[in-house]
Amino acid sequence: MEQSVTDNTAKSRFEIHDDGELAGFAEYHRSGNEIAFIHTGIDPRFEGRGLGSRLARTALDAAREHQLAVLPYCPFIRDWMIKHPEYTDLIPITHRTRFSL
Repeated sequence: MEQSVTDNTAKSRFEIHDDGELAGFAEYHRSGNEIAFIHTGIDPRFEGRGLGSRLARTALDAAREHQLAVLPYCPFIRDWMIKHPEYTDLIPITHRTRFSL
């Protein structure tokens, strides 16, 4: 199965596709040098296949590449970052306590 993640800037969300079918997304709001993740969803038909993790990793890697500060309001993204502390540096130090990181 071919999976791909793209940044759909028109809809302000990263999307993950599985064999060309939209399987999930991570919505964001971008302002200046910050990106706030607000909601992530995976279609129930695609759950349990690691797509959410791939989506989170790709979105956060893109934030790092563009030198954006991350504000993980979305519980999924925040929990994923807790499990992957190598991404904590993306959150401004002044906001880490707010997000339990």
